[in-house]
Amino acid sequence: MVKPFDTFEGIEKVTSGYMGGHKDNPSYEEVKTGDTGHYETVEIEYDVALFSYNKLLEIFFSVIDPTDEGGQFQDRGSQYKTAIFYTNEDQKAVAEDYVAQLKQTIDKEKAIATKILPASTFYEAEAEHQDFYKKNPERYAQEQQERQKYK
Repeated sequence: MVKPFDTFEGIEKVTSGYMGGHKDNPSYEEVKTGDTGHYETVEIEYDVALFSYNKLLEIFFSVIDPTDEGGQFQDRGSQYKTAIFYTNEDQKAVAEDYVAQLKQTIDKEKAIATKILPASTFYEAEAEHQDFYKKNPERYAQEQQERQKYK
């Protein structure tokens, strides 16, 4: 989830991590079991004068399947489900409006599974999980190919 945001002017920092669970300072090994209740997330720092919150939502929804209740593509489990973590009521309202509009464009038989949740403590992932696509370009490319097959 880092790469889609990493190349835009106004995005200052994208950090991989975990949010939403019940364990303090979880490790990747703990989160990947699905037992901590955390989502694998990214924290995005951006300049609001150059980049809108709505644009963040557009990018996010362009790379996920918002109707997938079991994870994302080949990544299955609660830690891979999608959520938007808002930090204020304005973000919450914009996200709710965006999702309401999105509902009008999808198959009526499907529901939006992406949750809109208040932000909680963000735990930064270990160093080897930061900028994964840059550090492991071959593996990243392979995972993207697998994603396309899953679609």
